Amino acid sequence: MQAVTRGMEKKIGGKALNWAELGFEYIRTDLRFSARWRDGQWDEGRLIDSEIMSLHEGSPALHYAQECFEGLKAQCARDGRVLLFRPELNSERMNQAAGRLLMPEVPIELFLRGVEAAVWENRAWIPPFGSGANLYVRPMLIGVGGNLGLMPAKEFEFRVFVSPVGPYYKQAGLAPITLAVSAMDRAAPHGTGNFKVGANYAGGLLATRTARQQGASEALYLDAAENRYIDEAGSANILAVTRDGSLITPRSAAVLPGVTRRSIMQLAADRLNMPTAERPIDLREEFDDFAEMGACGTAAVLSPIARIWFDGAWQVINRRELGNKIHGAGVVGPIMQELYDLLVGIQQGEIAEDYGWIHAIGT
Repeated sequence: MQAVTRGMEKKIGGKALNWAELGFEYIRTDLRFSARWRDGQWDEGRLIDSEIMSLHEGSPALHYAQECFEGLKAQCARDGRVLLFRPELNSERMNQAAGRLLMPEVPIELFLRGVEAAVWENRAWIPPFGSGANLYVRPMLIGVGGNLGLMPAKEFEFRVFVSPVGPYYKQAGLAPITLAVSAMDRAAPHGTGNFKVGANYAGGLLATRTARQQGASEALYLDAAENRYIDEAGSANILAVTRDGSLITPRSAAVLPGVTRRSIMQLAADRLNMPTAERPIDLREEFDDFAEMGACGTAAVLSPIARIWFDGAWQVINRRELGNKIHGAGVVGPIMQELYDLLVGIQQGEIAEDYGWIHAIGT
């Protein structure tokens, strides 16, 4: 980290932004980290000023989607520490995607050094504690250089940039969202659905727009083989609390292995003593057994799901219990509330944890 740090002149959270009004959009920050892979090895990497990338027109990232990316957040704790949440899992997941797309792995030391440098050198952009905003961190790996045939790139760039962001969905905090089951498939069981690669998301743009035209916050995908089992939402994993008090999440070869989902499942088992299971979930057969549902991910954190559009109608979660409240369908369930409070409390350094999940930098 010392090799890329340029001094201590900037303060944490020093930018005068209206943090409460931030959306989930790109804001240019001061510096970003870049490293190149050539001739079978990575260089040391460096901090650069320009956000503009100059790419050869034959770069496989442009033609054949030979690229993958990650997403994590940095935030300021009450005591002023800058905290990351389980970044080693992001490194692990990026390398899994790299192997699938025939790209070189980014060593975890380089990955963490790049993330730490990009965050620390842009610490003036970190939203203050309690603002409801975070510094989003985007590591990316792309195939670059002249190429034409369908083959791996000869060179690659690993880049990390950051941007202060507000909530992914418009509502701040723990606010219910709605989903609409998509008629489109997100990924095949033996495709790239369980890897964080850009092609998965490009294919989902139309599904997301269609869902929003139906009045939903996001699309919900079912399995491509039978159109029965829940896979995931367009930008988040799915959780459900059953009436017997269990927390379940879909098991599918087309589902992204989310860091947030993995953490929530462990917190439910360890802190709430809930039975947990990762298994196929038949939406139509099991819907009436759902007491609560949630969508979770780095960007979304944990968003309770109020209702889902499928089979030509809005279906309200826990409709048997809501009774007269069904028209509002904006009730936040107690389990989602407790899991959200636990997760966010740990991420912000407010709740002690002995998992080793918190990664403090600049100290």
